[in-house]
Amino acid sequence: MSESSAEAVAAVASATGAAGGWRRATGIAGIAIGVIAAGAATGVAIERMTVGRGMRQKARLALDSAGPYGALRGTPGKAYADDGTELYYEVDDVDPEAVPPLSPRRRRLFGRKAPAPVTVVFSHGYCLNQDSWHFQRAALRGVVRTVHWDQRSHGRSARGVGQVQGDVPLDIEQLGRDLKAVIDAAAPEGPLVLVGHSMGGMTVMALADQYPELIRERVVAVALVGTSSGRLGEVNYGLPVAGVNAVRRVLPGVLKVLGQRAELVEKGRRATAELFAGIIKRYSFASRDVDPAVARFAERLIEGTPIDVVAEFYPAFGDHDKTEALVHFADLPVLVLAGVQDLVTPSEHSEAIADVLPDAELVLVPDAGHLVMLEHPEVVTDRLADLLTRAGAVPAGATVSGYGSTSSTARPG
Repeated sequence: MSESSAEAVAAVASATGAAGGWRRATGIAGIAIGVIAAGAATGVAIERMTVGRGMRQKARLALDSAGPYGALRGTPGKAYADDGTELYYEVDDVDPEAVPPLSPRRRRLFGRKAPAPVTVVFSHGYCLNQDSWHFQRAALRGVVRTVHWDQRSHGRSARGVGQVQGDVPLDIEQLGRDLKAVIDAAAPEGPLVLVGHSMGGMTVMALADQYPELIRERVVAVALVGTSSGRLGEVNYGLPVAGVNAVRRVLPGVLKVLGQRAELVEKGRRATAELFAGIIKRYSFASRDVDPAVARFAERLIEGTPIDVVAEFYPAFGDHDKTEALVHFADLPVLVLAGVQDLVTPSEHSEAIADVLPDAELVLVPDAGHLVMLEHPEVVTDRLADLLTRAGAVPAGATVSGYGSTSSTARPG
């Protein structure tokens, strides 16, 4: 272990009151890193639990069995990144009965062969997977062709070959190339709408930076949700200055060590799942009445990301700067949307994107946190449907289905 790594671990142990307790230190550190991966940070005050532990465990099991979230599946496919990593995606095709037929004019224009349909490609965020778009997928299902994919090392995609076998540092540019591979496999022709949340939005920017001709020739609209074009190192996660500085000081060394102690850290995360769940909710949502099943769904998504993947991806965000790449979207319909109370990619970062793209529609959602598409799906889906209509991706006369609510007093249909 390097001197800096040892100091970092010692600092974490000291901060958590674990005198020489490696297992406790790595367990708490595992929570901290996992939280930051979900868009959170350490040092959060959690209300003391008053319900018995056994009852809480039963409640989580009940929510897992009853919650319908993340159950939608499409036609599976595989794409291969430039380093050989297998990337999993699913396609939801258009339902002919849900979409009006081509008008006589369009039939004459295109002859017997209809043009390739518009494909909406959804890219998810850090420590999530394609199921994080559950509500939007449900609403658009059958109305427009959609592709949902899992970023490398997330969800059903394989671990990054370059990272595991070649010890190649992960960067956002690689994710942009991964998205290009998915598009080549799942939507090789026809117009595209690119939708990205958080890291997924950064992936879309990296695609534009490396493949501007693809944007120019095929992309008809872009939606950037709760994301950033750079300067993520300045985010304070709602912490006081001293807390932020402490996290930044120890984080690189801790990450390096935790990535090498994945099995032990995962045990620590499981042992402290209740604390982890409380922090996830604090940094994922802002509303007080979020459906408990939705909160538990978000928890499961984040729990599903191994700590070594969390550690592997985190350094890439410090180097992310794609402000100049935004110019490639300047002539397109663009939706920029964020939660006003997002502590992970603050809404100011979305406003900065809109400053570069003054013709973009900027939507700031009050009472919303980082996972705005789960917290306020009706707002996100409504604005996304409007974007698709403006881009001609949704035919006139098509109806976007209901998208439910995450309120504790309403359940999705």
